[in-house]
Amino acid sequence: QGAVTAWDVPAYLVPSPARVAATLWADRALLADSLRVTAGIALTALAIAIVAGVATALLFAQSRVIEASLFPYAILLQVTPIVAIAPLIIIWVQDTRVALVLCAVVVAIFPIVSDTTLGLRSVDPRLIDLFRMNRATRFQLLWRLRIPSALPYFFGGLRIASGLALIGAVVAQIVAGTGGQGAGLAYQILMAGIQLNIPRLFAALVLITLAGVAFYSVALLLSRLALGHWHES
Repeated sequence: QGAVTAWDVPAYLVPSPARVAATLWADRALLADSLRVTAGIALTALAIAIVAGVATALLFAQSRVIEASLFPYAILLQVTPIVAIAPLIIIWVQDTRVALVLCAVVVAIFPIVSDTTLGLRSVDPRLIDLFRMNRATRFQLLWRLRIPSALPYFFGGLRIASGLALIGAVVAQIVAGTGGQGAGLAYQILMAGIQLNIPRLFAALVLITLAGVAFYSVALLLSRLALGHWHES
């Protein structure tokens, strides 16, 4: 605030924090609706990534052959830029919202799969031997030993995936360029840049940042509630 005021920086280059705050208040209805759209897409994608990622990790934990066969495809999805995949998904899927959610799922699912798989594999062999000595079934070994042991890894992946889901939603919206009543924050950023309405652009960025912090904080809170009373992490 002091630098912008002292050097008289134009608002179309760098708006002052006070100007951004004023824009947040003046455009609160528009930005709040856009935030709801973007957050809704990100949360839906995160929920799908959790279900699909955990199911995939459980499948990998049952067979190293299946893991060796399918895990490379998960890596390929992770290393391929979403800006290259998003246009194809948007073309192939007729429903724009479904396409945006799928784009965000592609970005968010890998940490869930990789971390949960690692957790399911990282079980003390002595505990496995103890369970087998007591004639535990395959399901009991999974439910009572592997899954509890994997929870710290899962929540570590969840904290990463929560931010990636938001990033995927924003990138997909930018690629799609969806406007109108269902426009998200990414569209507001695009339009603000075209119109040189830089204070609104910064205001939208602030909301995206706050949403990302909120997602991470909720994931951290869930981790503490699930692990706080028994795990050293």
